[in-house]
Amino acid sequence: MSKLGLNFGGESPVVLTVPGRKTGAPRSTPVTPMTVDGKRYVVGGFPGADWVKNARAASEVTLTRGRTKERVRMVELSAEEAKPLLRAFPTEVPTGVGFMKRSGLVKDGRPEEFEALAGRCAVFRFDPI
Repeated sequence: MSKLGLNFGGESPVVLTVPGRKTGAPRSTPVTPMTVDGKRYVVGGFPGADWVKNARAASEVTLTRGRTKERVRMVELSAEEAKPLLRAFPTEVPTGVGFMKRSGLVKDGRPEEFEALAGRCAVFRFDPI
């Protein structure tokens, strides 16, 4: 559904495609970016997720929404830079709250719980190329 550009709960998911760090083969995963102060970010929901490792190793990734493709550079934020964005996550990506609860990373989904994930869950900024 993400490849078709369909929304989940009013949010705009995209398919993030990144070269595999070992094979170089394209690896795709659906993500839901959030926009804060005019900049786009994405939170890596599972610490140690393969797409996060691949994004760290790649210089560029492709974001696809429907038939629209965009090349971007992903910049990982420090734990301190990530805190306010993680705090905003439950409001900006409400469907992500359930995901994070089911994964055991947060209990109630309060902003403070998400902020406490700084340094455990990666937060990336999408910079245009």
